[in-house]
Amino acid sequence: MLLHGNALLALAAAVVWGGGDFSGGMGVKHAGGSMGAALRVILLSHCMSLSVLTVTAWLSGDTFPHGAALAYGLVAGMTAGISLACFYIALSRGAMGASAALSGLLAAAIPAVFSVVWEGSPGVLRLCGFVVAGAAIWLIAAGENAEAKAADRSTFWLAVVGGVGFGVYFTALKLAAAKTGVIWPLATCRMGSIAVCSLLLAGLSLRTKTGEVRAKVTRRVVVWAVATALLDTSGNMLYIAATRAGRLDVAAVLASLYPATTILLAAWTLRERPTRRQGLGMAVAVAAVVMITV
Repeated sequence: MLLHGNALLALAAAVVWGGGDFSGGMGVKHAGGSMGAALRVILLSHCMSLSVLTVTAWLSGDTFPHGAALAYGLVAGMTAGISLACFYIALSRGAMGASAALSGLLAAAIPAVFSVVWEGSPGVLRLCGFVVAGAAIWLIAAGENAEAKAADRSTFWLAVVGGVGFGVYFTALKLAAAKTGVIWPLATCRMGSIAVCSLLLAGLSLRTKTGEVRAKVTRRVVVWAVATALLDTSGNMLYIAATRAGRLDVAAVLASLYPATTILLAAWTLRERPTRRQGLGMAVAVAAVVMITV
């Protein structure tokens, strides 16, 4: 039962996280589509999330974490902030498929390797399932894009930093919530991401040239940011629950299938049909889920 709960919670996190990414992308698009717009949407959604989490923790009487739990929460938040910034910069350069695929693979691989070292081998079938899931992530995220450009070396390293950061985030969030409640680890995570993104936005504002199009936060942007905050926070809670119900590698790899949800939402709401490659990736993802959860 724990294994099935582990897998189901991780898949639920993937569904919710994919919705959060879609909402965040729509918010950034309506805010101007620039790096400054991305940072503003991230800060807006994370500040909303922090406010709700802080009030919830206070009402529930949860104890504020100290020591290692606090450190892991802050590290998770800071790496999440840096990763999102690097990831958005890489996407803004046009190499969307390669950037998303590379980041997704590293985000799944790092906690999986950590879990194998920490918890022992999950078995041959699951290891094969992780490899198949990696192929699915690559096929889904690296879909064809008519406007895509070849990734240069700096874009490649931005995607690597983003992927490594996401992998560290998955691992640190698990460690932050290992022996404490769920609310405060997420709240301290938001504190770290808000601090990093605020510094990045301040630096970006100082470098903004006269005449450049500035990001605008409209009512529609706020609505998308609220949706992002709700979905992202819910996804984080489901992910933490998945790591507590079973192995970290199972939770991280299955949760990393979230790009499939984003693509399906885009197909449903924006009439953006998935490519054959992405459709194949979703079929491969189903096979990976079966291999991991059997």
